[in-house]
Amino acid sequence: MALGDLMVSRFSQSSVSLASNHRYDDEDDCVSSTHGDSSSIPSRRKDSEATSSIYGNGTEERDANAATSMAYLPQTLVLREVRHNASEASKPLLGTSDSIVLAPKWRLKERMKTGCVALVLCLNITVDPPDVIKISPCARIEAWIDPFSMAPPKALEAIGKNLSTQYERWQPRARYKVQLDPTFDEVRKLCLTCRKYAKTERVLFHYNGHGVPKPTANGEIWVFNKHYTQYMPLSISELDSWLKTPSIYVFDCSAARMILNAFAELHDWGSSGSSGSSRDCILLAACDVLETLPQSVEFPADVFTSCLTTPIKMALKWFCRRSLLKEIIDESLIDMIPGRQNDRKTLLGELNWIFTAVTDTIAWNVLPHELFQRLFRQDLLVASLFRNFLLAERIMRSANCNPISHPMLPPTHQHHMWDAWDMAAEICLSRLPQLVRDPNTEFEPSPFFTEQLTAFEVWLDHGSEHKKPPEQLPIVLQVLLSQCHRYRALVLLGRFLDMGSWAVDLALSVGIFPYVLKLLQTTTNELRQILVFIWTKILALDKSCQIDLVKDGGHTYFIRFLDSLDAIPDQRAMAAFVLSVIVDGHRRGQEACLEANLIGVCLGHLELSRPSDSQQEKFLQWLCLCLGKLWEDFVEAQIVGREANAFKKLAPLLSEPQPEVRAAAVFALGTLLDIGFGSSKSSLEDEFDDDEKIRAEEAIIKSFLDVVSDGSPLVRSEVAVALARFAFGHKKHLKLAAASYLKPQSSSLLTSLPSIAKFHEAGSATIVSLHMSPLTRASTESQPVTREARISSSPLGSSGLMQGSPLSDDGIMHDSVGNGAVHQQRLFDNAVYSQCVRSMFALAKDPSPRIASLGRRVLSIIGIEQVVAKPSKPTGRLGEAATTSNTPLAGLSRSSSWFDMHAGNMPLSFRTPPVSPPRTNFLPGLRRVCSLEFRPHLLGSPDSGLADTFLGASGSERSLLPLSTIYNWSCGYFSKPLLSEADASQEIDTKREEKEKFALDHIAKCQHSSISKLNKNPIANWDTRFETGTKTALLHPFSPIVVAADENERIRVWNYEEATLLNGFDNHDFPDKGISKLCLVNELDDSLLLVASCDGSVRIWKNYATKGKQKLVTGFSSVQGHKPGARELNAVVDWQQQSGCLYASGEVSTVALWDLDKEQLVRSIPSETECGVTALSASQVHGSQLTAGFADGSLRLYDVRSPEPLVLATRPHQKVERVVGLSFQPGLDPSKVVSASQAGDIQFLDLRTSRDTYLTIDAHRGSLTALAVHRHAPIIASGSAKQLIKVFSLEGEQLGRILYYPSFMGQKIGSVSCLAFHPYQVLLAAGAVDSLVSVYTHDNSQAR
Repeated sequence: MALGDLMVSRFSQSSVSLASNHRYDDEDDCVSSTHGDSSSIPSRRKDSEATSSIYGNGTEERDANAATSMAYLPQTLVLREVRHNASEASKPLLGTSDSIVLAPKWRLKERMKTGCVALVLCLNITVDPPDVIKISPCARIEAWIDPFSMAPPKALEAIGKNLSTQYERWQPRARYKVQLDPTFDEVRKLCLTCRKYAKTERVLFHYNGHGVPKPTANGEIWVFNKHYTQYMPLSISELDSWLKTPSIYVFDCSAARMILNAFAELHDWGSSGSSGSSRDCILLAACDVLETLPQSVEFPADVFTSCLTTPIKMALKWFCRRSLLKEIIDESLIDMIPGRQNDRKTLLGELNWIFTAVTDTIAWNVLPHELFQRLFRQDLLVASLFRNFLLAERIMRSANCNPISHPMLPPTHQHHMWDAWDMAAEICLSRLPQLVRDPNTEFEPSPFFTEQLTAFEVWLDHGSEHKKPPEQLPIVLQVLLSQCHRYRALVLLGRFLDMGSWAVDLALSVGIFPYVLKLLQTTTNELRQILVFIWTKILALDKSCQIDLVKDGGHTYFIRFLDSLDAIPDQRAMAAFVLSVIVDGHRRGQEACLEANLIGVCLGHLELSRPSDSQQEKFLQWLCLCLGKLWEDFVEAQIVGREANAFKKLAPLLSEPQPEVRAAAVFALGTLLDIGFGSSKSSLEDEFDDDEKIRAEEAIIKSFLDVVSDGSPLVRSEVAVALARFAFGHKKHLKLAAASYLKPQSSSLLTSLPSIAKFHEAGSATIVSLHMSPLTRASTESQPVTREARISSSPLGSSGLMQGSPLSDDGIMHDSVGNGAVHQQRLFDNAVYSQCVRSMFALAKDPSPRIASLGRRVLSIIGIEQVVAKPSKPTGRLGEAATTSNTPLAGLSRSSSWFDMHAGNMPLSFRTPPVSPPRTNFLPGLRRVCSLEFRPHLLGSPDSGLADTFLGASGSERSLLPLSTIYNWSCGYFSKPLLSEADASQEIDTKREEKEKFALDHIAKCQHSSISKLNKNPIANWDTRFETGTKTALLHPFSPIVVAADENERIRVWNYEEATLLNGFDNHDFPDKGISKLCLVNELDDSLLLVASCDGSVRIWKNYATKGKQKLVTGFSSVQGHKPGARELNAVVDWQQQSGCLYASGEVSTVALWDLDKEQLVRSIPSETECGVTALSASQVHGSQLTAGFADGSLRLYDVRSPEPLVLATRPHQKVERVVGLSFQPGLDPSKVVSASQAGDIQFLDLRTSRDTYLTIDAHRGSLTALAVHRHAPIIASGSAKQLIKVFSLEGEQLGRILYYPSFMGQKIGSVSCLAFHPYQVLLAAGAVDSLVSVYTHDNSQAR
């Protein structure tokens, strides 16, 4: 299958599998309403049908058994994307994006070239050396010439010329010099001349010593004297001093290993500290120390040289003599093989091609990769000689000779790839007679490459990172040279690269890069998708390839592909990724892509894209990232982007359902802002109307203000980074806006804290400055000068602000010089600056620690530091760190820099109050920042205080900008497998099936059992050791686990069967009013713990039951602001697994509907009452129904799909007391609701038939604090502040009354603060203000 088709099929499969994760049944598909903003509300066809029956005549009955699994075992899964695996607690990146990048291992340190070849032949034809006894008949052929077939001088000259021609086949551009039977001086002159000509290039020295004695024990070789009457020794040290390095030596003589040993001794190769120059000295020797060259007539006399220079001829002759074909084929035909060695469409060319593939493959599989690259990829001539050396080893070993090399190679003469070569040679020889007789016979290619590709494909089907790498990888590289095999080879290569970064590294190491780079020059349409995919995989591993792509003009290939409409969006997303890497931090790449109109192409596709098209999400994301990287810190591109109206085309993406798309759009718009680090304006900027620039940037900033409260931390972090860029260019005006924003709160400092005296007396809190210590100022004296501010007992007027703070005039005046932007300030509307400041404060109080850190950094850029009150915590508790200092009241102290706080030894302290307006216990201490001109490395210094010296503004300021993370994080997607289907873990499926079976069995028991009485004696009692008592509790559905939380947002997890504490941790360090709700997300799978705080913050944790392993998956503020006059937000939430929606409200005028899959606020439903919402309950049967209880005792039912969501408003509670508990009744009837008010009455309503209640239980007298309704069993429970729990049936019968702890000598239970039923068993968890949590069960249950 073509890779393009394969990608289409795999991506389509992946999208189906993703859909099935959320909607397992066809009838569960989402149904969108066409009315108004409700189109984005997730709802279901089944819900629609069920709801119509509810609000119709109400006569339809549903089969409980058939619907149980659908109603109570929802298949929707949320928060399972890759982005949720990233650590929320990770620190934001700082400094420039130009991190130190090590050169990739696959790249050659430097390319080499052999510039000069010295051929020295000492043959002395007709005179045999004295130490050689020749056999008869004896090998005589030299360079394929019989020296006795002509006069000795002519024969010597012909041999020299022939040898030179044979070498030129491998390196035609080198300079060749031949010395025939030379003297000592002639060799010296030859060597010095070659080195002079070659300069720093490699010199090859070839020595044929067939007419002189063997080398001496000292490694000396022999030449002649002037009159050829004596043999003259030539020492290796002299030869080495003439040729120097880099060099390669070929010694074709008997006992050649003696020479290699002399070199080893000369360069001390055996020692670990040998000089690096020896690495540039390569030697090839014909045989070992005690060996003599083969003399059999079946070999040429220079068999070693013949193998090195004419491998195909030598290999075929050797094979033919050992093959059965020798009886039918004349060996002389081998000299007549038709074709050229460099023409792969001829027999000789194909044989040479196969030989290269075979020898490359052998070397790749037996050599270390570094050595393979050095010998087979660095120098063309060296690579050819070493390929042919493998053949020499095979042939000469058959004659009992062992060729030697330095570097030493492992034995390869028996490698099984030689069998493949023998088969190719046999096929060639069998066809040879016919081809010689009839030159017009059609050439039939060998099946070698087809068979090797098939072997590679088999490996791909069964191989992995942990198995032996595919040995055919070098053959795949060779096949890329052929058009007939290229398509299939690229497809298989793409599949291999998709296996992971290790596969990409292997392919690059084998030398694939120059081949795929050259293929970008082809115009073949069928290769486009595959090449884009391959380049995506390469660049996902190694960004440095961007330079090569721009240098060769490869960027235009990808721009053309990006602009083509015949490719699917995911493939074009890959092209956008490749282009984004090309322009990432590479100015030449940015300029080249700007010239090629990449901005116009990307913006054009943004206009053509259909909104909310799931198939285009990845494409839109990478279009935005590509644009952002293109104009990042590139003024010319920013101007072109503004002129092309980029904002209007990017802004709609800020409301896309996919968080990655929204974050990428924020990144693109943020980098479009000019932060003014350039020292001078460009000519283009002068031409562009400055008013237009102001309007464009103001529109961008306003769009950021709309997404500052986005549900995804991924998006909010990009907003924070973008606001930091904006703050660098607008510090002066933002400081003024901050002063205006904070002045009213500063008018009375004492009222900003509950009581200064209270803090000191009770010790419940400590004022901790983010500076963490009094300012240590640089001083010439030995003692540091410290300065602490004092807090006056009288209210501070607006004129009484501290000198030097941004609120004071002198602070603003000084900052206008030191802290001003590098370029001229541009003035926006004051309202914009004010809104920006509010957004910065909101980010600084974000539920995600990472975003909050970014938000505080943004505030620091405009000179604002926070001084906060943090409750002190006792030490030694599980999951709690003793991080609070006992520092006395520091108040508003002047600091040199907000960043000094990092120099302290204590972690940051920061309060998380409601977003707007700031709470009174949030003390707005402001300190002026001295130009932010401190060294970046001081941020992590253990010593506090001022920097020693100031740096230039541009360098230091730039290093203080927080870095965007969306681009680097998104790049990780392409380094993972894209084509292979996700292997569904059988273990996970088995666990889910077990949970479903458990749930269904227990649901049936709950629905068909009668509960006569609840046992007063708890099966477990747990002292949580919460100082303020238990605020809320939760029973795990499939494990004997209870989770509890207190007012200080400490969470503890307990196993009530083993009575062991499993884990304990803080939801966050600066709680407000405790936790309002705990619930499980994805309870049938790996469940997540959703923790909703009273201030509206929602945090979701994974691994919450494992000690110390808890990890924040996501966090966001579910409720924005509160009603005028309301002191507290008192947020309430409810989670609906079936629809994947979280509902949130409180002292606000709306109910927020959050889609956790999109991490987006999809709708705000008006509550249509002045009272605050005190209870929420979402139907677990039908995903569109929601009931809300209010502070005046009224209830409202909403259908969230409808454009007019309010279905019913009623007031079942007569007394004006807030609704404490609210829930749909157990079972599948979605119309019955149970509501409890603080007055003590519990009301039962059937919303189909009447607005009135059909049953009232006066459970308590004015002190009801908690209500729990079992999800399936006909049982409810209520708790009272008067230390009492009552349990009732759905008919109003009291089933139990709990007053005392039986194990505590009759001690009464504490005031009940929370109740929670187990979802599938009749178990009740009760928490009280005395820190005890008890678990109760029923006495008996009888099947009806």
